[in-house]
Amino acid sequence: MIRVTPAAIRKLKTLLVEHPEDPIIRLSVKDLDDNQIGFRIMLEDSTQPDDEVQHIDGLTIAVEGQSVSRMDGITLDYQKPGGFKFHHPEPQEEFKLDLFNLN
Repeated sequence: MIRVTPAAIRKLKTLLVEHPEDPIIRLSVKDLDDNQIGFRIMLEDSTQPDDEVQHIDGLTIAVEGQSVSRMDGITLDYQKPGGFKFHHPEPQEEFKLDLFNLN
């Protein structure tokens, strides 16, 4: 599941007013190379069968089926200047097991 900040919601709603023929916000992620990934935001007229659909504050957001696991926990934000930003969740601390020898 993704999160969307209030700033991103406002901007997405503005875009939908400008493009009422495409009411679905579709998000996807793909590898650009071994070290980079790219996120896409598209306005479309309908969802696809494999999309994961979320309804957030009046928006219909569809995450491309192949991107669902990679988008889990991502936050979509909008900043002026700079535009839309995708933020990864903070990495979880790894579980550490300290072993010591009592002999």
